Amino acid sequence: MNLGFIGAGNMGSAMARGIITKGIASGSEVRAYDPFAENLERLHKELGIQAEDSNRSVVEKSDVLILAVKPQFYEDVITEIAPFVRAEQLVITIAPGKTLAWLRETFGKDVKLIRTMPNTPAMVGEGITGVCHNELVTEEELAEACSILNGFGISEVIPEHLMDAVVAVSGSSPAYVFIMIEAMADAAVAEGMPRKQAYRFAAQAVMGSAKMVLETGKHPAELKDMVCSPAGTTIDAVKVLEELGFRSAIEEAMAVCAEKCRRV
Repeated sequence: MNLGFIGAGNMGSAMARGIITKGIASGSEVRAYDPFAENLERLHKELGIQAEDSNRSVVEKSDVLILAVKPQFYEDVITEIAPFVRAEQLVITIAPGKTLAWLRETFGKDVKLIRTMPNTPAMVGEGITGVCHNELVTEEELAEACSILNGFGISEVIPEHLMDAVVAVSGSSPAYVFIMIEAMADAAVAEGMPRKQAYRFAAQAVMGSAKMVLETGKHPAELKDMVCSPAGTTIDAVKVLEELGFRSAIEEAMAVCAEKCRRV
């Protein structure tokens, strides 16, 4: 399999790194182009990928093509490469708000399209990617795409109408979690803990809590109740969070995020 990346920034690099590290493809099977030569140089030295000199070159030498550029550049890039995309080629996109219909219209021809929404934890191999596809993609091709996406985390196939929810719940949510970790650490520092240690305690607590949700199968509310002992410290803390609108703030932030995605 020859895998091509148009764009080798943070997300493209994270995806390529995971794919090669997990042995899904070798460095010699992965090629990329990015207008910033230092991005390509870094990936070539680190992973042995093939650095190309143009988007067209990547398209012509790839079986599976990943468009890892920012959403605002999608139209220009697609217009440039559309004449060279082949009928049998699989095209994977990662841009929020760019629907399968929009992509088909922009390419101006039938293309095997897989629309995805990864998130930044892909940079440490712990991403989750929402996946939907058009009618030209076969089951075998979908399985191949998911195998590629699993190189930097896990993937979930969903209907396209849920993609905006994916952006809100996983694409953008690392930012919410980082704010919470920062706030928790600040509070620990105020109690006298050294900052570096405070970040470690806060981050590990978040990671461990997420692992409990995924591995125990218990409802988050049940896990919360396990921490809230009668007349204990945690129930008082939870009461303050509820009074200050912690839950509703997250819900409202996600609603705004999903709505913005629909308008992109």
